[in-house]
Amino acid sequence: MSLLNRLIGNAAEVDAAEMQEEFARILADGEVVERAFALIRDAMLFTNRRLILIDKQGVTGSKVEYHSLPYRAVTHFSVETAGHFELDAELKIWVSGRAEPFAQPFKRGLSIYEVQAVLASYVCR
Repeated sequence: MSLLNRLIGNAAEVDAAEMQEEFARILADGEVVERAFALIRDAMLFTNRRLILIDKQGVTGSKVEYHSLPYRAVTHFSVETAGHFELDAELKIWVSGRAEPFAQPFKRGLSIYEVQAVLASYVCR
């Protein structure tokens, strides 16, 4: 993944095998990271069983929140593109049992469409 993409906030695909190794402690037996995207310090892992949203918090990033979203629980998702005067686009994912969506901001760029297409391929099976 390009360091420049990470610095300007564009999600870029990263090596799934590396993410498999890095996040092995949160994966279930037999769970495989098939696609992975990184955004500055955060990440989105598409496994054979679920979507994992990784939110590194704080200055050092030592505090991490993991959201586990089984694909069958995703009820709706949307992409809001950046306008002429807006810098950010946003991917929103609604899951059953939760009123508010999970929201992931993206800086201007086409990478949000690639992530949305991967999400659609898993949710719309």
